[in-house]
Amino acid sequence: MITKTNDSLTVTFGREIVRVQAFGRGLRVCSSPFGVLPDEKWALEEAPAENVIINTEEKNPYIENSGVRCTFYGKSLTFTRNGELLFEELRIPGVLHENARCYRPALGTDSFEATVRFRAFDGEIIHGMGQYLDAKYNMKGCSIALDQRNTQTSVPFFISNRGYGFLWNNPAFGNTVFAENVTEWRVYSTRKIDYWVCAGDTPDMIMEKYTEVTGRATELPESLMGLWQCKLRYRTQDEVLAVAREYHKRGVKLDVIVIDFFHWNYQGDWSFDPEYWPDPKAMVDELKSYGTRVMVSVWPTVDERSVNYKALSENGYLVSSDRGIPVTIRFCGYEHFLDTTNPGAQKMLSDILWENYGKHGIDLFWLDIAEPEYTLYERDLYRYALGPAEQVGNIYPRCYSKAVYDGQMQSGVKDVLGLVRSAWVGSPKYGALVWSGDIDSTFEQMKKQIWNGINMGVAGIPYWISDIGGFHGGDINDPVFKELIVRWFQWAVFTPVLRMHGERKPRLPALDNTKDHGGGFLASGAPNELWSYGEENYNIFLKYLNIREDMRGYIVKTAKEAEDRGLPMIRAMFFEFPEDKKAWEISDQYMFGGEYLVAPVTDHGARERRVYLPKGRWEAMDGSGIIESKGEYFVAKAPLDYMPVYKHLG
Repeated sequence: MITKTNDSLTVTFGREIVRVQAFGRGLRVCSSPFGVLPDEKWALEEAPAENVIINTEEKNPYIENSGVRCTFYGKSLTFTRNGELLFEELRIPGVLHENARCYRPALGTDSFEATVRFRAFDGEIIHGMGQYLDAKYNMKGCSIALDQRNTQTSVPFFISNRGYGFLWNNPAFGNTVFAENVTEWRVYSTRKIDYWVCAGDTPDMIMEKYTEVTGRATELPESLMGLWQCKLRYRTQDEVLAVAREYHKRGVKLDVIVIDFFHWNYQGDWSFDPEYWPDPKAMVDELKSYGTRVMVSVWPTVDERSVNYKALSENGYLVSSDRGIPVTIRFCGYEHFLDTTNPGAQKMLSDILWENYGKHGIDLFWLDIAEPEYTLYERDLYRYALGPAEQVGNIYPRCYSKAVYDGQMQSGVKDVLGLVRSAWVGSPKYGALVWSGDIDSTFEQMKKQIWNGINMGVAGIPYWISDIGGFHGGDINDPVFKELIVRWFQWAVFTPVLRMHGERKPRLPALDNTKDHGGGFLASGAPNELWSYGEENYNIFLKYLNIREDMRGYIVKTAKEAEDRGLPMIRAMFFEFPEDKKAWEISDQYMFGGEYLVAPVTDHGARERRVYLPKGRWEAMDGSGIIESKGEYFVAKAPLDYMPVYKHLG
């Protein structure tokens, strides 16, 4: 049976219902084996459609919106633009007794395991999907987990070189395979299949359409575009002030200083341990006199000994377990995760943050452990206010950002930005600055982070960074690591935020090893300030910090493009050069905004590297002159104090 409205075409096959709806400047496909479609919009916001065409008179009914057409060929859907095939559901031979859309119901419930199979195309290039330690730059050929972990962020949107964008609009846990013979999406428990597609002449047009229906980034405040100083971890108020005073003495502008975890007594207190932080307001006031803002770490973990545990538990504001004990993480105690999908929990968290930090003048928050990072990853155990974790779990970090963002806005903070360790579709509209988690301090990992930064941008996360130098394993006395952190710093200057962080060696002992809680019982990392790596490297840091300061106006402009058009700041080469085939393949360089080509040095000991310059005129940042390129590779000099960067002159 076929039915239509002004903006949708619905076809039923027995009890299966398939609805294709014009949504924004694209098409949304929803289906269910039970004849009813649940109404959750998940990542999508209401967006009017224009010039919708629906035809039910022909043998193969179709709906068209903003240039993309979906046609029913029997049970299978095919997507075209201007008569050219973009992609299609896999038409499986009847002898196999399978369908492109497969449902495996959980007996006696309205949920099911869902699989959708699409035809694979030779030569297709796929970018986006978020960040993964085990993925490649081109996702074609990769198996991708739809699952949030430390260092892994699932943002299930991609752009294809075939001219379309695809959003898997479902926060359920699952897996995606971009194989040579099939593209397959599978989730383990859901109540509907739901995806959205669009098409465009260029990747930036596709990004604009995508972010229209999922939400665009908030403003990146200019006051936060300079140096952020952070380490694991400043243990006391005196340590923070000593570092800030030294920067001030040296005449180095410090925009932000970050206070890491266990500045509290128990997890879930969301307040300073007064033994080590006796006068936060005085600390904040002094830092403000240097032009430095304070950011504090917030974990969504609640220790059973916390002052807030009873109220959170009694109100149902904690993630629960459907069976077994309710503890969801063990980290220095028995802890429970805050249920960030619960509006009441969101409000209680934001109120506590304002009471315990905001009143001291602290208005920046670092939302750590945001996946959340379960001790036991048995996902079918856990339940949120929105539903079973298997069905809704990937949305958790977005709800976490939303909780703090809403509280900040209600408190009158004008330039909200939250550093967060995970994200989902739509996180940018809640002030999310995503960083890549606790990665290793190696040149190999640095290479992968460039891929991840580019793909996060394609996935719709324009504000993305990594820990400068990586997080795990950096010894401040090791010459190899010293070179690594210099190269990483040079690269980070051409990212949305410049943030020093990491667990450095040799470690510092606990301040009080007789305790099992509070600010003094955990060890800390070695110093991680700019002067911690020797005079030669310090001077290189200052050189690049000055470059960063000189670029503030340009960074404001580039961030504005993220806010207004949804374009990433770390921009794949193909955004600016979509007709250049090499621009779709190059993984070790990118455009920072529309003007600067950035070519990080990611090999130990390298003092030159190959750079691909698309056709046009390019000016080298080292002052060596202008290059007229026909679309070719050049060998760029890269002494330790220089990373190749080129300005596009047209």
